[in-house]
Amino acid sequence: MDTSWFLEILDEEGQLLATAAEEAGVDAAVPACPGWRVGDLLRHTGVVHRWAAGFVADRWTAPRPMGEPPQTDGAELVDWYRDSHRHLLDVLTGAPPDVECFTFLPGPPSALAFWARRQAHETAVHRFDAESARGGAATPIATDFAVDGIDELLRGFHARPRSRVRTEVPRVLRVRVTDADAVWTVRLSQEPPVTVRDAGGDAECELAGPAERLYLALWNRLPVPAVSGDPALAALWRDASAVT
Repeated sequence: MDTSWFLEILDEEGQLLATAAEEAGVDAAVPACPGWRVGDLLRHTGVVHRWAAGFVADRWTAPRPMGEPPQTDGAELVDWYRDSHRHLLDVLTGAPPDVECFTFLPGPPSALAFWARRQAHETAVHRFDAESARGGAATPIATDFAVDGIDELLRGFHARPRSRVRTEVPRVLRVRVTDADAVWTVRLSQEPPVTVRDAGGDAECELAGPAERLYLALWNRLPVPAVSGDPALAALWRDASAVT
């Protein structure tokens, strides 16, 4: 996992998010986040950036709450977001590779890699939100980055006890990228999902599509491109997979 790759993406995505927010206006509705305006999106993402930067900058090894967003609005709020994004980048870029601090998902080989990866995906999804509020074509998401994001979601977020994607009886869901060699088997039960990166065994439902669209669909930003098998499992994902 190349930390510098994630940092480059984080840099670009944050700039795109700010530009789209500025063009849309802070009062524009965010279609994928019912009830949210662009201003809410900026406050949320900026607070997350500062929260993440704080763990790395302070070498903080335990969970701690996020801070409060500013009461500013309009152009001042966009500027505050840009400052938050730049602060995060400066902290991550300047941190030693072996920095030790709090993380909350399995997978990355170091805390620095974890935060670079997590914030790159956080920003990419919310950049899509800002661009959807602005209207017009969304900036493409690279296939390899989208595949990594699907993996983070399935084998990271939904491996945690907080995942609500559960079934009374065991079920098997397949997730397949159609424009890259990437497939996951998700075993559902009354416990958190167990996901492996393979296509072993039968699955009762398959969610499939190009990496970019499938990535956004699994984050509930777009419809799943193709569903085969039992549609109830696809509906379960849609209804229960929101990350909290």
